Amino acid sequence: MAEGADQGPLTEAVFYILLSLYKPMHGYGIMQNIKELSNSRVSLGAGTLYGAINTLLKKGWISPIETDEGSRKKQYQITTLGKEIVNTELIRLNELLTNGKHIAGGVF
Repeated sequence: MAEGADQGPLTEAVFYILLSLYKPMHGYGIMQNIKELSNSRVSLGAGTLYGAINTLLKKGWISPIETDEGSRKKQYQITTLGKEIVNTELIRLNELLTNGKHIAGGVF
C-alpha cells in the first residue's frame, strides 16, 4: 500500500469526488456527476466541493489538468494514489456489506 493510502474511512462526499474524477472534470461537472451517481441523494455545495478539492490536491489524490489559457474552469483528475485510496475503500465497504448481510440478513 502506498504512503498516504491508510487514511481510514472516506466521507461519502470524498468517495464520490474521487469516483467522479476517473474522468477529468471541472467543479460544476463533479457536482452534477455526484448528484447523478447518488440518484440526487447527495448534493454538494460549491464551498464543500472546493474545500474537499483543495484537501485532495494537498494529499496527492487528485491533480489539476492543464486547460486552455482562456478557460476559467479548472479540471481535475484522480491520481494513481487516489485510485489506490478508492480501491482500499471499496475493500472496506465490501467487508461491511458482507458482514452486515451475514449477521443481519435482509433483502438485496
